[in-house]
Amino acid sequence: MRFLHTSDWHLGKTLCHADLLDDQAHALEQMASMLQDTRAEALVIAGDVYDRAVPPREAVALLDQFLHRLAMDLRVPVLMIAGNHDSPERLGFASRFLASHGLHVAGPLAPEPEPVLLGGTAFHLLPYADPAVGRQALGEPSLRNHQDLLATQLARAWARHPRNCRFVAVAHAFVTGGLVSESELGLGVGGAGQVDPALFAGCDYVALGHLHRPQDAGSPAVRYAGSLLKYSASEASHVKAATLVELPEQGPVRTEPLPFTPRRDLRRLRGAFADLMAGVPGNREDYLFLELLEDGPVLDAMARLRQVYPNLLGLQPAAPLGAEAGEAVERVGPDPRDLDPERLFEAFFHQSTGRVLAEEERALFREAAARAHEEATA
Repeated sequence: MRFLHTSDWHLGKTLCHADLLDDQAHALEQMASMLQDTRAEALVIAGDVYDRAVPPREAVALLDQFLHRLAMDLRVPVLMIAGNHDSPERLGFASRFLASHGLHVAGPLAPEPEPVLLGGTAFHLLPYADPAVGRQALGEPSLRNHQDLLATQLARAWARHPRNCRFVAVAHAFVTGGLVSESELGLGVGGAGQVDPALFAGCDYVALGHLHRPQDAGSPAVRYAGSLLKYSASEASHVKAATLVELPEQGPVRTEPLPFTPRRDLRRLRGAFADLMAGVPGNREDYLFLELLEDGPVLDAMARLRQVYPNLLGLQPAAPLGAEAGEAVERVGPDPRDLDPERLFEAFFHQSTGRVLAEEERALFREAAARAHEEATA
């Protein structure tokens, strides 16, 4: 059995007010080509198809167009579950009818879900749900957390698993030990949303969604495909990809990442303001987060840099060299908020006029500042 594993499309997402729908459509076009080139027998989507429960109509139209192409033109079965960003009821609308056309969708939790059989492989679709919803849907009042819920889902899947079939689980969860990104919503407080990778013992392959970095979760047979695009500055170093999964009749699974070539990359760059204004290597149309190496404030820096980089999304003082991307940013130069008023005005004057503050002008500032201070404390 050969299939593509993907997740976390977040269709309809915006990043710092940038509309990513055209970028998402570009990536989905590449995925359609991957399905043809690899002769994959199915596409598995492990949740977070949309970015929010009520997606924009353009995102719904993009998904409809893509799934129609797969089902009607390429004749590739699709197996899809709801993630924590999706509305299970909306995603699962008409699922019984769609299954007859090769589109298998698990939205709301089902008490006794039937696996999807493709060849000699049984795909068990385990959609995301809050534990409180799981208690009611599954009739299990003892469920306390995500660990309990997923353990119950897996136990019921094993009970209905046909003999002599490979077992593939499709789930949306935070497996303990996974590397996180800034764009992921937490599934619980204080670790209550995490699940133990030991839950998946015996599975031939586990197609996971939720974490945006492509990575194994305890073993090569338990894997996050990662998100469709880079959805935060913390993901700038990620290589986004779909995972090609080859599951023979016997023996271990083989996986291979198939990287996407984004319409626009997302990059983090640092440098002095003058150097950044002069231009940097690479596509200036990329989505950029810039870090300034400056000793003082720069007047209207964002607007001026956007004349060079139209898709500039963020600007901040640079962190120390060697700092990890996920760490808090520390300033190399002084924070303008820590400068005394005279030094701050001196820097502002220089940026505004291009010349050094003269002594008579400095004296006027001191006089005005003293008068303002007296009025404020009177």
